[in-house]
Parts: sequence; structure tokens; C-alpha cells
Amino acid sequence: MPAHPLRVAVVCSSNQNRSMEAHNILSKRGFDVRSFGTGTHVKLPGPAPDKPNIYDFKTTYEQMYNDLVRKDKELYTQNGILHMLDRNKRIKSRPERFQSCKDQFDLVITCEERVYDQVLEDLSSREQETFQPVHVINVDIQDNHEEATLGAFLICELCQCIQHTDDMENEMDELLQEFEDKSHRPFLHTVCFY
Repeated sequence: MPAHPLRVAVVCSSNQNRSMEAHNILSKRGFDVRSFGTGTHVKLPGPAPDKPNIYDFKTTYEQMYNDLVRKDKELYTQNGILHMLDRNKRIKSRPERFQSCKDQFDLVITCEERVYDQVLEDLSSREQETFQPVHVINVDIQDNHEEATLGAFLICELCQCIQHTDDMENEMDELLQEFEDKSHRPFLHTVCFY
């Protein structure tokens, strides 16, 4: 088992749904967890698919919530966005961009391949300082409330198994293969260094 608690980052595009649901569950299970997005802006569904609500990453969840209540409380209650933002503001004040965080993690879990590629691009562009390994794992999760919940439990189970390995570096590939077989989802895995 690792000498210290596993430091986990969960990353999706806007740090709203998938990463925040996993953040919520992992923190309740005692993990040292943070969540992030990789997009240039935060996007939330709007009144039509071609009219999303777009916010800067500096906008708090509370400000987004109040803005959407003002725009159309019934719509954003019905589609679950206000409920999601209410959960988010109880976890942290605002979304964060992965590319702006210089903290080090043992494990970075992404929720879609495009985000995985963006995380790998960011990590490979950083100057290596400590040569501390970080395992970057992608678990494809559809961006809806139900899949975010199911994906969060899968991520939590994966983190619990990794936390209890005797040798994370040597057991990771076998562990991920077991999870692929069990969940019927492909996992991508790369080791980077800080």
C-alpha cells in the first residue's frame, strides 16, 4: 500500500458533472481528491443545443446557479442543472482548470478521451522537476447525470483497489485489465512524470 493517501485528480471538460460527482463520492470515502476541467470555458446546457450557457472558470457555482434561476428557473430545475450546481457549491466554490493547477497527484482520472489527450499534452509540456510518476487513466463516461453517478462509483472502486495494492507501479496494468473486463469499458493508461 502507498506510504501516503492516494492523491487523486478527476478531470472532465467543464468541472461540472462527471468530475464533480466523482469528487463528491471520493471525498466521502476519505480520498485526497480534487476535480478539474480542461476546457477554455465552462459550458452548461442552455435552452437549445446550440445555445449553451458559457462561463469563465472564475465564475463561482453560486453565481452560475443564480444566473440560471434568473434566466429560467423551471427549465434548469427540470433538466437537473440547478440540482447539480447546488451539489457543486457544497463541495467547492468554483470550477478549476487542470492546466492552471501545479499540484502533484498520484493518479489523474479523466472522463473522456479528448480530456485525457488534453491532460497528457499539459503534463508533457511541463518541465520535469521531481520525476514523481503520475498515472493518467481515462474512463469514458457519457455526460449525463445517470452516467456520471455510475462512472463515479466505478472510479471510486478503481481508486480503492489502487489504494490497496502493494506495488502500484507493477500492478496497475493487471488491475486495469480486470476493470475493463468487469465494466465492459475500455481504459486508457499512461504514466507521466512531474
